[in-house]
Amino acid sequence: MKKVYVGMGTDLIHHGHINIIEKARELGEVTVGLLSDEAVTKYSRMPFLSFDERRRILENIKGVTAVIPQEKLDYEENLRKLKPDYVVHGDDWMTGPQKTVRDRVIKILSEWGGELIEPEYTQGISSTGLRSAMKEIGTTPDVRRRMLRRLIEAKSIVRVLEAHNGISGLIVEETKVEVENELREFDAMWVSSLTDSTAKGKPDTEYVDRTSRFQTINDILDVTTKPIILDGDTGGMIEHFAMQVRNLERLGVSAVVIEDKSGLKRNSLFGTEVEQQLDSIENFCEKISTGKKSQVTQDFMIFARLESLIAGMGQEDALKRAKAYIEAGADGIMIHSRHMDGAEIKEFMKAYQSFDFKVPVISVPSSYNQFTEDELSELGFNIVIYANHLLRSAFPAMKKTAETILENKRSLEADKYCMSIKEILSILPN
Repeated sequence: MKKVYVGMGTDLIHHGHINIIEKARELGEVTVGLLSDEAVTKYSRMPFLSFDERRRILENIKGVTAVIPQEKLDYEENLRKLKPDYVVHGDDWMTGPQKTVRDRVIKILSEWGGELIEPEYTQGISSTGLRSAMKEIGTTPDVRRRMLRRLIEAKSIVRVLEAHNGISGLIVEETKVEVENELREFDAMWVSSLTDSTAKGKPDTEYVDRTSRFQTINDILDVTTKPIILDGDTGGMIEHFAMQVRNLERLGVSAVVIEDKSGLKRNSLFGTEVEQQLDSIENFCEKISTGKKSQVTQDFMIFARLESLIAGMGQEDALKRAKAYIEAGADGIMIHSRHMDGAEIKEFMKAYQSFDFKVPVISVPSSYNQFTEDELSELGFNIVIYANHLLRSAFPAMKKTAETILENKRSLEADKYCMSIKEILSILPN
């Protein structure tokens, strides 16, 4: 029989996929190349279903002889391995992010006389449309909670933007751009204590209590589906932190970051201009260990934020603490620095590579923001958090609008700074 290859992401199987498989069956023996999570995220958002769940579904569809992984959006590796007579794909990839992939498939097939067959795209149904419909329905705590681990495993670097209320959460959820034939969007949300406190007009000193913080989280959960990482400040008392972990886990939050400070919490960007008192390694390790023991699921993560460089304690102290926190059970670490040249971050990451056991590392490049995501990934970072940018951009815009109204005694001149009411209504959930 002729060999037929079908590349699919198939997050949510529908009759359009079945049409493709039926066309492929007419041509010969069908092998489905199932795109990995990493490959899918190059042109769409992370699939709701895991790779193994998607593979099991495809293996049980009539006419599919074999299902093999396709690790990249590019087909070359599997095509050269199988040398199929035909590749079957809907004609929807003639434009958009996958056009260059299509062109390469045609070129590679020509080497052995293979042919690309492109059935007409099935109208009225698409995985993108189904995902949008599911997003309107919402997600479950279990699905949302485990998504961050999948993202870390699938992507070279996970892109996170802060959200401090429902509308900023919607911006993180919906914003996407197509650049260099790649669809880019934010993977997760960072609920920052700084922006949450500032949005409430309160100091960033752990003054805003947990009930209020949880209300912010709930406002964001109500209108979004992407995973959430919470800035948990110091985590508070060990006994209280254990309860906080349980509560966050139940809500569907994916991770909490706690910093190794004690006493009155002061924002790290003050550096040594204010007193930055570090917690003892032993006490902070106990807090991490207690938090991990209190978990009900394996999906939730606790990240330890290292403040050694902020407090002027140096690299040796930072590395010592990193090793201890990892041994205590931390699922990842965040290394923080306020130096704009990024030299001490580079130094830390270079030394970190020699660790026998490593966990994911978070970068917060608020100060050293000249580094690209690719450069941070090369240094060894797994997650980048843009920690306060939506609030920082919103404040000057609101201030300018207020000043313009005062200057002109009317709002006409302020219209150019404002979004239309119609646009606002289009963003809000139906």
